[in-house]
Amino acid sequence: MRDAAPFLLVIIPFAMLFGVVATEAGLNILEASLYSVAVIAGAAQFTSLQLLSDGAPVFIALASALAVNLRMAMYSASLTPYLGAAPLWKRALIAYCMVDQTYACAVVAYEKNPDWTLQHRLSYFFGVVVPICPFWYLMTIVGAMIGSAIPPELALDFAMPITFIAMVAPMLKTLAHLSACIMAIIIALSFAWLPYNLGLLVAGLAGMMTGAQVELMMGRRA
Repeated sequence: MRDAAPFLLVIIPFAMLFGVVATEAGLNILEASLYSVAVIAGAAQFTSLQLLSDGAPVFIALASALAVNLRMAMYSASLTPYLGAAPLWKRALIAYCMVDQTYACAVVAYEKNPDWTLQHRLSYFFGVVVPICPFWYLMTIVGAMIGSAIPPELALDFAMPITFIAMVAPMLKTLAHLSACIMAIIIALSFAWLPYNLGLLVAGLAGMMTGAQVELMMGRRA
């Protein structure tokens, strides 16, 4: 819980902002709250809500939200060696509670403590969840209640980009990581004109392909 507590500085304004945006898009407090409980993924929530508000087809909103959340599949693969032996119901709960912050804390702790048992790892993961998920729900409700009362000059939308930069930047440790990141940025900017944020899909695929190719090249040289 102590390790996850600093993320509240981002969770609180980010969740409040979603509540505000959701009510401005026409959802009531209950609908905004259920949105957060059902999806519990900030970037995907903002993406899908914005697309639906703009009149995009439902399948486009779903595809874009899934594309934004593809990183969760990589998070899952990364944690499987540590948590894969847990019972199915616990793995299902872990999958539901896996967000950027819980993953970032867990993977660092597991690498630092290779002697932990499965029970230690599960206890740590769910301890990290305590300051993250409940506050996400609660502050979504607060944001929905406040609605449009928050002045735009507060710029609460800073939370999302800063969160991703803070978590991703320290992970760019190899040439493959850097190559994938740079390619994804270039393609995302180049295809920003595509409707419904489809440029993100193209950028994600291009970044993964670039990183994989660089790793293969480095492997051959080694």
